[in-house]
Amino acid sequence: MPTVMVRATTILGEFEQVQAELIGKAVILSDGKAGTVETVWLDELHGLRISIRGHDGRWPISTIKLVQTR
Repeated sequence: MPTVMVRATTILGEFEQVQAELIGKAVILSDGKAGTVETVWLDELHGLRISIRGHDGRWPISTIKLVQTR
């Protein structure tokens, strides 16, 4: 498989893993917003971004301060 295909497959695999781990989890962002992760996006300018149920906007994944653990 060409190198570019290996990289693309790796990125998509990791993206799916992040979606599985975060969607539906309660989080607290570094600015104090809290809620459940509704959607995860891959943004070519900012990397991974999330939306929080009940809050308008999308935040970089780096702003997650705490994630609910079971």
